[in-house]
Amino acid sequence: MRPVLILMDPQGRKYPVALEESMVRVRGLGTFEAAKLLASVGRKVSVGDRSFLVLAASSRDLRDTMDRGPQTFAHKDLASVLFEADIGAGARVVEAGSGSGALTVALARAVRPNGHVVSYDVREESLAVARGNVERADLAGIVEFRQADVRQGIPERGVDAVILDLPDPWAAVPAAWEALRACGHLVTFSPNMEQVKETVAAVRGLPFVGVRTVEVIEREMEVREVGVRPSFAALGHTGYLTFARKVLDKF
Repeated sequence: MRPVLILMDPQGRKYPVALEESMVRVRGLGTFEAAKLLASVGRKVSVGDRSFLVLAASSRDLRDTMDRGPQTFAHKDLASVLFEADIGAGARVVEAGSGSGALTVALARAVRPNGHVVSYDVREESLAVARGNVERADLAGIVEFRQADVRQGIPERGVDAVILDLPDPWAAVPAAWEALRACGHLVTFSPNMEQVKETVAAVRGLPFVGVRTVEVIEREMEVREVGVRPSFAALGHTGYLTFARKVLDKF
């Protein structure tokens, strides 16, 4: 896999660099020698009168710099999905609702090198944006994109997790149950409570356990020499995450 780097300026702005060739063009900055950037990871480089730090791309860096299309998962929600659904190296995951590919990239980084992600969306425009972001993150070999409606069924079987980012996730819950392995994880993302209510009703109608819904709130601290206080720019509501695990018998 080719390295993906980030150039960060003194104001914290980030520019992604995919080292595909010996000379690489960075949008808005110009052309760089790939070998020089690789040799400068963690150090400062200069372009004319501008300076940048060269960073190895992290999951947050990739999300911050990807092209935006439909709604993008917040980093706080991405972390919760990966932990709660027990997604790690080698996992097989189905995602419904590719969006901009923020979740797709996070999933692919978590399951590599031997895992696999299948990402469904009904809109070709969404698939195109997500596919481009996955390719720039050098994860194309791990992700398969399909234009289809998972409400009509999911052909995969025995997968470790199914994640539904749909307006009506309850309509795809039966298909998700069929696709999951025993003890596999279901995750749904919904912006409002009425969607959650419908979804949980559908989940409880099938053999699932551990059904719970959370809202992840993040409050950053401003740390200064004169003291520490909460930031006024708290990252509040983005959506509700519902989690459940497939079983084969009900109590």
